[in-house]
Amino acid sequence: MALFGLLPHTPVVDAFVILVTTGLIWIGSGWLEESAEGLAAHYGLPAVVQGSIIVAIGSSFPELASVVFAALSGVFDIGVGAVVGSAIFNILVIPSLSGLAAAESLETNRTLVYKEAQFYMIAVSALIITFAFAVIYVPVPGQPPLVGRITRPLAVVPLLLYGLYVFIQWQDVSDFGQAGVEDANIRRQWLTLAAGLALILVAVEQLVGSVESLSQTFGVPELLAGVTIVAAATSLPDLLVSVRSARDGNSVTSLANVLGSNTFDLLVAIPAGVLIAGSVTIDFATAVPMFAILTLATVVLFAMIRTDLRLTTGEAYGLLAGYLVFVLWLITETLGVTTVLR
Repeated sequence: MALFGLLPHTPVVDAFVILVTTGLIWIGSGWLEESAEGLAAHYGLPAVVQGSIIVAIGSSFPELASVVFAALSGVFDIGVGAVVGSAIFNILVIPSLSGLAAAESLETNRTLVYKEAQFYMIAVSALIITFAFAVIYVPVPGQPPLVGRITRPLAVVPLLLYGLYVFIQWQDVSDFGQAGVEDANIRRQWLTLAAGLALILVAVEQLVGSVESLSQTFGVPELLAGVTIVAAATSLPDLLVSVRSARDGNSVTSLANVLGSNTFDLLVAIPAGVLIAGSVTIDFATAVPMFAILTLATVVLFAMIRTDLRLTTGEAYGLLAGYLVFVLWLITETLGVTTVLR
């Protein structure tokens, strides 16, 4: 039953629920962004840390919630698909639209390129290794040879890496040494943050249920449903935050939000679902091609932002074209024209 058991699951109802919950996620993420910016200013955080930690975690909460609810519902592939799909969307679409929204080109700096971008590449590698460990050491009996089970001990590995990431950011804050701006409404900022998280939590729970119902009705694989529908809905907050930051001249915050959000999604969101559910199965044959595309997209973005430390208009259109090719490939996979995803 959809909408807290008020309506039956039908294609029309599920589509309506997806539209409504997407709007609620947008509203809740706006509250998160507002409060995160106020908290970052109050505690005197540098722009890179503000974008990669405070704003990124807030805007990534939809992905975290989608993974948790997908794991609890026994459809973990939808959650993983949402995270990987959101990561690809973040890497290809958000920087391109942010670059087009900026007054000129989207400027970067060496800290962003050599710390955030490179650490994000490590995060992608760490999660692939975690999946490989699941297939090698915890295979699922009676399943194809590339299906493994991610257990809680394995989920701790990427979480420890994110702990290192937070430690590095904390060291940067200590080196930055800038005093915060006293905010008399700091309590209201924390309450707004909590309200935004609660709204997103409720909306994503309903969103995952409706996507699961639609995927079963039309025979769409759970991973593909997560990569497309759930990923698009949960990526809206990141898009809003980054585009607005770029338009306001905060290019570093804009790109740091993209990389920080993806790092959080891969190293925290997916392991969190495993820790709550106890253990989940993962199909390596399906996951690896998606991660290969994510890795390729990351390398392309890295090369673009390193060249002259800026993202030009032409490069922004190139990223958009890359995402269009990705979507077309997903359609061919769904229709059975291509069979890369097994």
